[in-house]
Amino acid sequence: MAFIQFIQGINETVVPDVKLTRSKDGSTGTATFRFNQPDILKAGMKDKGDITGMYLKDEEGEMITKDVNAKFINGKPKAIESIYIIKSPLDWDRFMRFMERYANDNQLSFTKATT
Repeated sequence: MAFIQFIQGINETVVPDVKLTRSKDGSTGTATFRFNQPDILKAGMKDKGDITGMYLKDEEGEMITKDVNAKFINGKPKAIESIYIIKSPLDWDRFMRFMERYANDNQLSFTKATT
């Protein structure tokens, strides 16, 4: 089972849009996650704790990013955007294994960008 958390122990049930970029040599990249109307922004969640990062967890362990930002519309939080930096070919492979598990658990598909 693969899942994403913003507060340790509380799984986010909203499935994000994920955009991937990769360097020309394939060794580094970024993954941008956008959660529209995520659970973590609902009224009752503020009592559960603070958002301390985005935690990508599966049977291999966890990957963490602290680059988490709320997006506001008319003064109200509507989305969370988080960026995970992929720093090496090994990190890329590990991230893709997580994403494959997460995609399988959440019926996601991959669409290659057109250039």
